[in-house]
Amino acid sequence: MTQKLIGLTMAFTLLTLIFWAVEFLWPSIKGQKKVRKGFWTDVVYWFFTPLISKSISQMAVLVALVPPLLLMGRSLNKETIAAGYGPVLSLPPWLQAVLILVIGDFIGYWTHRWFHSRRLWAFHAVHHSAKELDWLSSVRLHPVNDIVSRVFQAVPFVLLGFSPVVIAAYVPFLTFYSIFIHANVSWSFGPLRHVIASPAFHRWHHTKEDEAIDMNFAGLLPVWDVIFGTFYLPSHKQPTEFGVHDDSVPESFWGQMMYPFRKRPRSS
Repeated sequence: MTQKLIGLTMAFTLLTLIFWAVEFLWPSIKGQKKVRKGFWTDVVYWFFTPLISKSISQMAVLVALVPPLLLMGRSLNKETIAAGYGPVLSLPPWLQAVLILVIGDFIGYWTHRWFHSRRLWAFHAVHHSAKELDWLSSVRLHPVNDIVSRVFQAVPFVLLGFSPVVIAAYVPFLTFYSIFIHANVSWSFGPLRHVIASPAFHRWHHTKEDEAIDMNFAGLLPVWDVIFGTFYLPSHKQPTEFGVHDDSVPESFWGQMMYPFRKRPRSS
């Protein structure tokens, strides 16, 4: 636990220095405060998610794997699961790396859309509640949202036979890329705007401006948004308003933890 805390603190310090410099040099919104409203709440998430949510996710993945593994006649011991099996395992690592990015982002796209549905929005609204978006906003994620998303990706990866080494490399890459696309920078990647998710692309997803509501769900490959009609990235402007429309999500960490479970009045 102590080593994890030290590692998280060092990573936080390094990323703060990097992204504060990047956001200062290429800002999407000039003059946005570095220690903005909600900053300290997000710092709590920075430590809570890898220490608590991730541990629960790992247990949830193992539980979710039991039924399909039993049906397949596979062993349930940790060593067998870690060794990997399935049709993808025989492929070279470079091809596995390409496939895990494509398949993982496809799953992520539809999981993300699901969390924008009426039933699950209260959990995902916590992530969208940041009124000033920057790199640290990426970690503001309700544990239910985080755990479900992890399980929905990890279980297919294991069953398909992706190498544990490839999966182990994919997770930190995806984490860093998620941090990057939340940054307060204006980059849209020009001619690659339809190929690779940019900060401008994802910032439009977070806006509460009506023109971009429920758009840009991909975390890495906007091609899914292009295919399914949810791509939005105007070349002439950047989003300026963020958060949820009714501003009902509390500012405090524990308030956000309890928010999805609050009783809400039925609409007439």
